[in-house]
Amino acid sequence: MKRFYKQAAATETDKGWRVELDGRPIKTALGNAQILPTAGLAETLACEWDQQGEKIDPSLFHKRDLADFAIDLVAPDRDGTNAKLLAFLETDTLCYRGDPDEPIYRRQQEVWEPIICGFEQREEVALERISGIMHRPQAGATLAVLDDRLVELDPFALTALLTMTSLAASLVIGMSALESDADVEALWDAANLEEDWQIEQWGEDAEAVAVRAKRKTDFLNAREFLQLSRQG
Repeated sequence: MKRFYKQAAATETDKGWRVELDGRPIKTALGNAQILPTAGLAETLACEWDQQGEKIDPSLFHKRDLADFAIDLVAPDRDGTNAKLLAFLETDTLCYRGDPDEPIYRRQQEVWEPIICGFEQREEVALERISGIMHRPQAGATLAVLDDRLVELDPFALTALLTMTSLAASLVIGMSALESDADVEALWDAANLEEDWQIEQWGEDAEAVAVRAKRKTDFLNAREFLQLSRQG
């Protein structure tokens, strides 16, 4: 699509913030009003529009796509979003370890256990750790506590959480990344511990490296989106 506007700007309304193109407010992908919670997020989305060239490249709308997802899909179906998130806990990467006599087990314990313990302390829950691949469900009381915690999050935070959790295959990682002082790089590395272990044993694959780099970019983008949605 050819660029059809000259300037994008963030403006305040009585309901929040929005982006205007040459003074006209834009809508979401599904035609809803794109009302944003903070000036910082609106200014970032306006920048994405301003930085477009003569032809619009949809792949450059990193934060806009998350905002539209929050408004169009998460806000109308919070219960469904929460259910998707809790489902990740049942197969959470950090809860499934190798057998204690396997070499990888020690590294999993060293890297994953502090993250899980911190999560349990913050959320006041206890998680099952499993050695091997046999599924073991998490306690119903744990799921209930975490469900209550998810209810407290707004659609923008839920969108960031769903993105990070999906990329990490871990609700523990995703919810840990919600913390303002989270070491996001370390959390991403922890989510990819087993992949790193395989690389050490067998070497890198160029295609896999490119895919992982893209996933990391998306993970960090979701965390930035979360921070922008909370500013002020």
